[in-house]
Parts: sequence; C-alpha cells; structure tokens
Amino acid sequence: MPKEVMPLRRNGKPKLPVPLPEGKILEDVEGKRWVLGKMIGSGGFGLIYLAFPTNEPDKDARHVIKVEYQENGPLFSELKFYQRAAKKDCIKKWIALKQLDHLGIPVFYGSGLTEFKGRSYRFMVMERLGMDLQKISDQNGSFKKSTVLQLGIRMLDILEYIHENEYVHGDIKAANLLLGYKNPDRVYLADYGLSYRYCPNGNHKQYQENPRKGHNGTIEFTSLDAHKGVALSRRSDVEILGYCMLQWLCGKLPWERNLQDPVAVQNAKRNLLDELPESVLKWAPSGKGVYEIAQFLMCVHSLAYNEKPNYQKLKKLLNPNGICLGPLDFSTKGLSIKTLTPTNQKVDSKKAATKQVVQMQNKLIEKIHCERSAQSFATPRKMEEEQQMLGSMNKEAAQESTRRRQKYSESSELLNGVKTFQQNYEYIEFPNAFCESYQNFASQGTIKKSQSPPWNTYTSTAGMGVMDLESSKGLWPTVFQFTLSEETKEDVYYYGLTIILLLLLVCFALYLL
Repeated sequence: MPKEVMPLRRNGKPKLPVPLPEGKILEDVEGKRWVLGKMIGSGGFGLIYLAFPTNEPDKDARHVIKVEYQENGPLFSELKFYQRAAKKDCIKKWIALKQLDHLGIPVFYGSGLTEFKGRSYRFMVMERLGMDLQKISDQNGSFKKSTVLQLGIRMLDILEYIHENEYVHGDIKAANLLLGYKNPDRVYLADYGLSYRYCPNGNHKQYQENPRKGHNGTIEFTSLDAHKGVALSRRSDVEILGYCMLQWLCGKLPWERNLQDPVAVQNAKRNLLDELPESVLKWAPSGKGVYEIAQFLMCVHSLAYNEKPNYQKLKKLLNPNGICLGPLDFSTKGLSIKTLTPTNQKVDSKKAATKQVVQMQNKLIEKIHCERSAQSFATPRKMEEEQQMLGSMNKEAAQESTRRRQKYSESSELLNGVKTFQQNYEYIEFPNAFCESYQNFASQGTIKKSQSPPWNTYTSTAGMGVMDLESSKGLWPTVFQFTLSEETKEDVYYYGLTIILLLLLVCFALYLL
C-alpha cells in the first residue's frame, strides 16, 4: 500500500463531511470490517459514529468511528499520533514500568479510507468513551478540590507518557476529558487532532516567535508560547493544565470576559504568571484553597522552553501527603465537611473558618510581598550563571527562561509562608471516601485504613484540637451564623467596604471645610 502523505487544509479550515449512512460497512487497512451505527457526535472537522465488528453486530457498541474528508488534517494528525506514540502494547509496558493502575489514553483499533458519493473519507476506529467533563461541569458547576487535584495527577501521568514519545497534546480542556464507558470512575484524555511532534527523532524544536501563527488553540487555556506563535513544547501542556485546574476549582478564569480579544487574554495570563502566587491567591473566590495550584503554576512558569518538566515533583505539589487515588467524585453533595465537637455537636467548619482564613491569608500575602519587594533577589552574578546554563538556547529564549527562574525563586518564600499558614489553619477538602474505596489496594501496600489521616478534623497550632467554632464567644459576629452563598458574602464585603470609604471621604471633606 503506498505511503499516505499529509493532506493539505483548504482555506485554513477543515470542512465538516456529509454524513455516512447508518449500516455502511467500512474495511480498515488490516482487513477488519466494521458496521457503522448511529451518529453520536460531531466536532469542528469530523463526525463520530457507534461501530460494531461485523461478527458482533447486535451487542452493545464498545467502539466508535471518527470520520472526516480525506483532504482535512486533524484526523490525519491524530492517526499519526496513535501509530507513532500510542500503540496498545507500548501503553501496557509503560503502565507496568510506572506501576500505574491505568493510563487514560483511548485504545486505537484501526483506520482506513472509504468512498461515499464521489468523496474520499478517512476513518479511525477507537475505544468508546462516556460523558465528557464539560457536560458534567455544565450540570454541576465547579468540581471539588480533591477531584480537581486528582484530575491534575491523572493528566500528568498521561502527559509524561506522550511527552516521552515526542508529542504534546496542545488542547487540554474539560471537553476533551472523557470518563470511561464501562469504567466511569476513570478519565481519559481524548482528541489528538492538534497534537504536535515537538521533538522529532530526539531533536527539540527551536524557540521562534511567529505572530502570524499566534493565539492558536482554545483561547481560554492556550499557553503563552502559543499566543506568541511559538511551536508548542512540554511546558505548554503543563501550563494549559494549570489553567484548567484553576477553572475546574473556581468555576471561572480571570480573562473569561475578554475571550474576543486574544491580546487582552495573553496580557492577562502574563500578568497572572508574573505576579504568582499573589495573583491566584487574591483572585480566587474566598474559601477556595488554591495554593497547590498556585505552586503548580509557579513551578511550570519557571521551566525553560526545551526543559523536561519534573512530573513527580508536580504530582507531589498536587498531592503532598501521597494519598492513594480513588474513583473520581463529581457529586455536589457534602461539599461542607462536618466535624464532631467535644460536646458531640456537629458544626460546619467551612462556614465558620472561611472569613478568618481569607483575612489572615491576605494580611500574610501583603506582609511578605512588602518584605520581598524591599530586597534585590536577582544579582548580576546570578543572572550570568543562568545565562551560561541556558547557553545552548537562542538569546531570546535564554533571557525569557532566566526571567522565569528569577521569578520562581522570588515567589517561593511567599508561597511557603501561605502554605504553612493554610496547613495550620485551613481544613482539608479531601473526603474520607477518597481513600476508603481503595482499601484493597492500600492493604496490599503499606497503608492501612486505621492509618488514614484525619481529613475531617479542623486543627489549630495552639494544640486545642477540635474547636466548637460557632459556639466560641466573640469569634464571629452573629450575622455569619446565617447561611449565605459565597457570591452574597463577596457582595456584602464589597459594598460594605465601599460605603466605609465613602463615609471616610465625606468626613475628610467636612474636616477640610
């Protein structure tokens, strides 16, 4: 069979194909025959059908077929990714090598060409998957912190594999994360139509900005390199993952109102990364413990263009206590964690502690930020050492990498202070069920159920153990005993502060008169 060449895109945009009829027989390059079922979806370039092997036409469909016109490009790119980097045997070896329970890359079964009404179609047979996380988010809103952090760890496992096989994904987002069809407690990273071979035959692409190729990808999440038209690298994928986790936890991103202006989005992302960790800690809605994600983004932003991420370190940032990973939980119930007081009364620790944590955290941020600003962290000698270390890169990339490393060093003190504070004063959001469902796994290792950390206990550094927060006199104004939504509380704080400032201005004006 002659070698297939890369198709050319016409007018820069792939064209959605005319649907194929249900029941049509397709034969892949290995001679396997597949029956098209009903169409279950469509994307920007192709259609997705249920599929059956011809010898199992009446059983529940466990395969899908993705179809596009032969002259389009995305499905060709995805096909080449699976043929080069994601063979089934290679994935099995990787899972055994890394001692994983699974790796969330869909299984590839075959591909081929077919004809319909005088047009040539390319098709690819894949494992059938379940609901995507975007639909779940649309139904339930933001995810639990434990779920977000576990998703981040699972994605890092996948990214490490595809990066080691010379590819980057380039389009990580909730719509491309799907639960398993038969195992909905697992998550898979799908749609490799924008995947890019960043290191062909071991030769990393060079850093080169190209404004004509700028702002490619999904604008909410695309990396700063993509905004500048730079070819994607490993740091692009982990940066995109950081933005995704921030949105999954907080329900929004700081630049979502400016998505029609790519330059404004680019500037907002640059400002967020340059001012880490304060930018994330101050922006996130109150009660959303985001210091793990802030630390993750700091580490990612310090990477050089051609530098390999330390995947184990990044996973450790998201799971510092090494908790075993259980089934994913997207339920909205039980978001507030109940604790038992010495008087056996149940209290909602989240409602009672949120304001105090946020206020003290903001004071700590301002204090450390002022102290840090008064010092000079980047000496000429240190900058020279950084430049020598990055001497193999071009000048522009080396300067950018030096700046990123400097910023990471400057931010570490601040984040460590905030992290220590939150570890001492903030409750932990991992539910007990996070480990209980994996007790069989834990019992085979060194972890026992009785050794599970008390995630549902609110502690203080004063050694007082569990506190009856709502019954403590003088700790909270009576108004905070009412159940208010986070948005309502934010409005109260905002308008209250505005009124106080206006009163102060009036008093000052009267004093001058």
